[in-house]
Amino acid sequence: MKKISKQLTFVYILLAAIALAIVALYEFGVLESGVLADSKQTEFVALTVMELTSLAAAFIGLRLFKFRMIHNELVTNEEPAMLKWGLLRLLILEVPMVVNTYLYYIYMNTTFGYLAIILLLCLPFVMPTESRCLAETSEEETTEK
Repeated sequence: MKKISKQLTFVYILLAAIALAIVALYEFGVLESGVLADSKQTEFVALTVMELTSLAAAFIGLRLFKFRMIHNELVTNEEPAMLKWGLLRLLILEVPMVVNTYLYYIYMNTTFGYLAIILLLCLPFVMPTESRCLAETSEEETTEK
């Protein structure tokens, strides 16, 4: 389980570093921010899609391991299932966070920034430490279907 935890931690840190790199590039002026600030129609569509995606990602990402089918697979096929579902959970949470960070600087709309912050606040609850990986593959019964 230690190897799986390290692999998931690498993905966890990599995606967070990508978001941080986007922030650094725009804040230090390497890339120009607000290039699509005048394109209100595409901003509206992107904002609507990302609001729905981010809120769904926060819910699903935090509750993914509580679904009975996934929990049963985690208990029976511990390491392969943990790698598969753990990676999916990280991607569900961090990819929209990176996209929201990028869209914030492209449109300079604070709503994208707030959505990225919401997803960032979810990350400590899914940090793939070895103890969390072991706990999530234990036989504890779930109530979701």
